[in-house]
Amino acid sequence: MRTLKKISSICLVAIALILASFSDKVPAGDELIGVWEPSNGRVRVKIDKIADKYYGKIVWLKEPNDPETGEAKTDKNNPDESMRNVPLKGYRMLKDFVYKSDGEWVDGTIYDPLNGSTYSCVIKLKDANTLDIRGYIGVKTFGRTDVWKRVVVQKK
Repeated sequence: MRTLKKISSICLVAIALILASFSDKVPAGDELIGVWEPSNGRVRVKIDKIADKYYGKIVWLKEPNDPETGEAKTDKNNPDESMRNVPLKGYRMLKDFVYKSDGEWVDGTIYDPLNGSTYSCVIKLKDANTLDIRGYIGVKTFGRTDVWKRVVVQKK
């Protein structure tokens, strides 16, 4: 009877260790989730996963208010006039990214509020804290790459 209890105990410990090892791993593609800052340092973008796709919204602006009006900055360059009064903070500028493999997300778009343009986009994870964001029209070769750095968010 004691042998049976020892075997049961050992099996339970082994199962617990196996389950614990799986819980520490981030699902493929979820390394992208977090807050990121483009090279210009003007905004911070929080990337989340919704269903099977990744989206990023502006959560911080270096200059949150319009210098002319003193009001919160809005999407004044949006080609859709009905969107020009939408605040930039909270605006979803990365949309519909799908994890491909090997640290690459594809099939998404990036919106540039400085000129009101939306571009096809590919995201590549260079390391745990660095992204290459490449926006392009038509062919990736004719695009521009920006380097984004992960922002470590302090917990209160």
